[in-house]
Amino acid sequence: MTTVLFWDIDGTLLSTGRAGIFALEDAASEIIGEKVDLSDLPTAGMTDRGIAADIFKKYGVTPDREKIDRLLQLYGELLPASLSRKQGYVLPGVLEILQELEKRTDVVSLLLTGNIEAGAKAKLTYYGLDSYFRGGGFSDVGADRKAIARAALTLAEGMLGSVSPEKTYVIGDTPHDIHCGKAINARVVAVASGSYQLEELAEHEPWLTLPFLPEPGEFLAQIGLV
Repeated sequence: MTTVLFWDIDGTLLSTGRAGIFALEDAASEIIGEKVDLSDLPTAGMTDRGIAADIFKKYGVTPDREKIDRLLQLYGELLPASLSRKQGYVLPGVLEILQELEKRTDVVSLLLTGNIEAGAKAKLTYYGLDSYFRGGGFSDVGADRKAIARAALTLAEGMLGSVSPEKTYVIGDTPHDIHCGKAINARVVAVASGSYQLEELAEHEPWLTLPFLPEPGEFLAQIGLV
């Protein structure tokens, strides 16, 4: 049976240096009608829809669905130009692992992210990772990470016919990733490559906790592909 890997993006695959904040500020400023400052906005592990709602609340605006949709659409349009404003990078070990996985016919890599699909595509394209993924679950479906995880699992089941929990992995860097992975009975690999320390991630009892992504052979062995 095919092994399914669901990958988080920010803090797991890459870091944009929070360049997306520029696009969010510009989009929110246009819709709210005043200069928006989001330099202190927490985003780690959050969904774009949840972030959008928090922006409106911060500025005293009721975050209805129409406003959130408008903000995120504009954000998606502005994001590609914002990415060059910070020095981001692909996280260590990521490219080597993705290249090794691409050679195999018994693995599929999908996304499970709080990004909207347009935002995910912009980031992956900018950093040269878009070709390694065949879709996934995105914040377009809602603000709830568990709902996004279920949407991603449904996609995988549609592609493969059936998916085994023992061969389904969620790879992420926050407690939010751990809990959404557990919601679909996946094995969660928590990597301390983002803003959470190893001990903080371990408290949420993922299937495996790593300080960083290892070299490809070791990673494949850890998830039963050797």
